[in-house]
Amino acid sequence: MVAMTDKPQIERLQVFPFKSLDGTSLNHVEIQPGESLSYDREFALFDRNGEIWNAKRDNRLHKISADYDIEGEKIALDAPSAEPATFDFSDELKAIETWFEEVLDGPVKIRRDGEQGFPDRPELGPSVVSTATIETVTSWFNDLTVEGTRRRLRTNIEVSGVPAFWEDRFVGDDAPAFEVGGLRFEGAIPCGRCVVPSRDPDTGEALPEFRKRFIQKRRESFPSWADEDAFEHKFALTTITSIPDASAGSQLRVGAPVTEQDPI
Repeated sequence: MVAMTDKPQIERLQVFPFKSLDGTSLNHVEIQPGESLSYDREFALFDRNGEIWNAKRDNRLHKISADYDIEGEKIALDAPSAEPATFDFSDELKAIETWFEEVLDGPVKIRRDGEQGFPDRPELGPSVVSTATIETVTSWFNDLTVEGTRRRLRTNIEVSGVPAFWEDRFVGDDAPAFEVGGLRFEGAIPCGRCVVPSRDPDTGEALPEFRKRFIQKRRESFPSWADEDAFEHKFALTTITSIPDASAGSQLRVGAPVTEQDPI
């Protein structure tokens, strides 16, 4: 059992309604039938070949600002190459496509999936990280802020009152789980990282030597309570979870207690 530093609880819930765009923080969120959080990666942009248009392949997406009114189902978009505009994402998808076509210089099709969304790992649930992990990673780089690191990592569930890299505890053989509001979350895999965390979330500019320094510091600080065999490499951070007994409509709330559970 990992020592807790305070009262473990959900510190932040974050969803990303449009894949690869800005996220938004919510006070409460529902679990969808596919184990995803409501509104998370619910929309995705597709190119003329039917491939997802994401920030991994096109850093222009970093320069697009997106603000949301979730209850009103509104998205406000802004970019250096287009006029700012606000759309109703429940019935103005064609207009949103037209706006993105101006920014990205090509045909754009938006698809919506309200049950599973378009996460990179659609068979799994939300990602989890500790606040202490975000703070520690921030300290590795002179040019980062805690909020900037949070935006780079793009994690769904942030837990406070636990040590840095607490989330590493939940992957590997005989790993424990954690529980929130009667829901059991099991660690599925460590989240292997792509190029996105190395980039400024507003400009897309890459931080020099990010990957090299990240891996070095990750090796130096890898926790003794984690199963190193569960990690294919050290360019990994946050844990992707599974919610085996989740029922659609179950809710998570900011401030809800988090408790560690024994392996089954």
